[in-house]
Amino acid sequence: MPTPLAHDDPVTLGPYRLVARLGSGGMGTVYMARGVGGRTVALKTMHARIATDPGIRTRFRLEVDAARVIGDRFGARVVDADPFAETPWLATEFVLGPALDEAVLSAGPLPERSVRALGAALCSALDQLHRSDVVHRDLKPSNILLTAYGPKVIDFGIARAIGDDPLTRTGASVGTPAFMSPEQAGGMEHDAAGDVFALAGVLVFAATGRAPFGSGQPADLLYRVRYAEADLRGVPAALVPLFAQCLAKEPEERPYLAELAAQLHDGSGEFAEQLPDAVLAEIGRRAADVWRTV
Repeated sequence: MPTPLAHDDPVTLGPYRLVARLGSGGMGTVYMARGVGGRTVALKTMHARIATDPGIRTRFRLEVDAARVIGDRFGARVVDADPFAETPWLATEFVLGPALDEAVLSAGPLPERSVRALGAALCSALDQLHRSDVVHRDLKPSNILLTAYGPKVIDFGIARAIGDDPLTRTGASVGTPAFMSPEQAGGMEHDAAGDVFALAGVLVFAATGRAPFGSGQPADLLYRVRYAEADLRGVPAALVPLFAQCLAKEPEERPYLAELAAQLHDGSGEFAEQLPDAVLAEIGRRAADVWRTV
């Protein structure tokens, strides 16, 4: 949800006037901003203290490229970007819908029909990336926005091309521990099969309201991801075997995206028809609130 700008936030970036904060993390801050004519965008920036690091700047440029690869059907459409500015920034469409974690927090776990439709749509989104030899590497509920037309995958801060040299040292695990793949948790190569593992974790969260390996300290989570069995209590019975296969510790034992999508949903009907009324109401409320933020 939007919060007021801080005293040290910039007033403008590029041609955009900053209106409110949408979130902030270790790498940068995301703002609600308005452009010429009043168009509302989500504008992501890099913290000034790390903007001088060439490796971080390279990662930001890769994030911009990956956001363009996924396109506006499965991601937030890139409106403008300047990764070479003194303060690099990326402007995307302002998606009218809550993040998956917010939706589950406010409306409760999703019913089976919603989980199936969400999973199949996310398979298509990841396939769009993988066909361009890009892996996301940080798929989690807060990086999935729900709209009436389908989910959108965002935040490609640690995405990279399959086979590229990693931007972090060998043996370092980068990502979100609760939704990492075992190979990623061990600092090894995370390829397309790793995104399948993370996707299953996201769907377990959607169905139950909790991550498949629980919560706690990062070191504990990393250990459970690598060696413990996933907690699938509360997952609809028909989905348990499928999710268990996706959460296999060995990448080669996991299904391909096309196989997973076919077992989740046949693609019929509109995505909005599969969502609970409470989630649809939240999407509508956010659409109405965009212009109330001043």
